[in-house]
Amino acid sequence: MTVVIAAGGTGGHLYPAVALAREFLRRDPSVKILFVGTRRGIESKVLAHEGFELEFISAKPVMGKGLLDVIRGVLSVPIALRQSMEILRQRQADIVIGVGGYTSPTMVVAAALKGVARVILEPNAHPGMANKVVAPFVQRIFLAFESAAGSFDRNRIRVVGTPIRREFLTDMERHETQPNPDGLRLLIFGGSQGAQAINRAVLDGLKALVELVPKLNITHQTGESDYQHVRGTYEQLGVRADVTPFLYDMPKALRAADLIVARAGAMTIAELTACGKPAILIPLPTAIYDHQMKNARAMEEAGGATVLPQGELTGSRLNELISGILLNPDRLRAMSAKSRAMRRVDAAEEIVQECYALIGGRYESNGPIGAK
Repeated sequence: MTVVIAAGGTGGHLYPAVALAREFLRRDPSVKILFVGTRRGIESKVLAHEGFELEFISAKPVMGKGLLDVIRGVLSVPIALRQSMEILRQRQADIVIGVGGYTSPTMVVAAALKGVARVILEPNAHPGMANKVVAPFVQRIFLAFESAAGSFDRNRIRVVGTPIRREFLTDMERHETQPNPDGLRLLIFGGSQGAQAINRAVLDGLKALVELVPKLNITHQTGESDYQHVRGTYEQLGVRADVTPFLYDMPKALRAADLIVARAGAMTIAELTACGKPAILIPLPTAIYDHQMKNARAMEEAGGATVLPQGELTGSRLNELISGILLNPDRLRAMSAKSRAMRRVDAAEEIVQECYALIGGRYESNGPIGAK
């Protein structure tokens, strides 16, 4: 059996796909997994580390871009479609899974043209344009949020949550019941590419923060572009911390943390709640459809997070929120419990089960576009 997964661009699209790939392999180690992405996306770096094969197509982004980039994106479609058709022919794919972003549409359409089973996963509360465009060509639409259902054919959707890697659940009981012997732990990350606004606010208030919260252990993912500057500032101020451009082992980092400062992508919310971690969420203000703010408010309303809009982000305000949570054990425990109550950890199993059912022909046939 061969599974082709079209996902990439950002960690929010890639890591749910990695969770699905691992679930396929857990169920049947003989399954062949192929990822399809682009050279410019995070997949070119992460998938080699995760041990998955990756092929490239020439897809380019369209949404949120200037006119010239939109033209380039549109012109890349025929090339990417031809490349996608060739990949499916060579690999004899049994099913194609699209996880949104600009990588997946041509692979999904190619699968429809060739009569290969095809499904999509929409991890956000507000569906992206890519998934809306290809939805008529797929047989199943897996949603992380019920709020996204109105954008799709009700007969094809399944609301399952966001697939997460099983590593996020490993040893969780030990981490939840045993306090950190070396002091409180703060994890800061701004998504797979980092976030300059978050980095800047943390550095502005860093000296005051370590005075407010003694014995604070900080892990800070900076992104590649800010790494040298952020690391140098920590060293200059004499603050010991684990500063890194990218966290490959996010499950380990999340499990160990007492509080997280992060953006509010759907994948981040799913991973936080899977680990039952409280958070200060700073939604990306430029996210299309403002979906990060919607994600963040949902977790805040459930009691597991506090939302800090980027327009209000300063070092002093961030310090106030961090210390107000970390230095109040009752509040920290309550937020952790509320976060954990939101978690949904069986999405990958449900999606893989449905994919097998589609391939087995127990649902509608996988005829190509135009077939009677």
